[in-house]
Amino acid sequence: MIGTLYGLGVGPGDPELITVKAFRKLKEAAVIAYPKKQRGSKSYAQKIIDAYFQPQEKELLGLVFPMTKNQEILDQKWTETVEDVWDKLQEGKDVAFVTEGDPLLYSTFIHMMRLMQERHPEAPIEVVPGISSINGAASRLGLPLADGDEQVAIVPARDDYEAMKKVLEDNDCVIFIKIAKVIESMLSLLRDMDLLENASVVTKVTSDEEIIWKASELDGVELQYLTLMVVRK
Repeated sequence: MIGTLYGLGVGPGDPELITVKAFRKLKEAAVIAYPKKQRGSKSYAQKIIDAYFQPQEKELLGLVFPMTKNQEILDQKWTETVEDVWDKLQEGKDVAFVTEGDPLLYSTFIHMMRLMQERHPEAPIEVVPGISSINGAASRLGLPLADGDEQVAIVPARDDYEAMKKVLEDNDCVIFIKIAKVIESMLSLLRDMDLLENASVVTKVTSDEEIIWKASELDGVELQYLTLMVVRK
């Protein structure tokens, strides 16, 4: 009998924000798969679930996802990763793939699921939704994302002034993810649109490493990868 691959959303950072169902699947699964950093430090998702079991209780499967744009390397590593998980499923073991936030919202699990479906369509796959960093940021900022007929957008930030300007013009609230690499251009845009005071930035929201800024405080600040910006007009 083939095991089931579970995509488990374990929340934005606070271990208490994991759902009851995700907690149960973590306890039941024989194997916990998690994104593994090449340099050996724990991944963000791994840190979130540390509170719930001791390493010796589970078979841990660390999966390395290389940060490269070389398609040949990516294809090779992804093939290896999917086959590593498939090997466990073939043994009849359920595999819980943990991901911060929600598994189907800008998550590594999306590609894992697609490739598994392509290469091994017989593999059962289930997804357990999780609280995203977007919901976490709204809660920590005390900021409604949308009310009534208002429009809200979730957008990966990029260095495209006109595209980002149009998003802000067309929506009442915008959550920009992956903001760290383009923060200077985004601050310039917000100043030009007189929206700087309407923007907040949060890193590792709800975790014990959380940092919250007003956008006006960010000139010259180097942000970490897990950072988003909320702009509410």
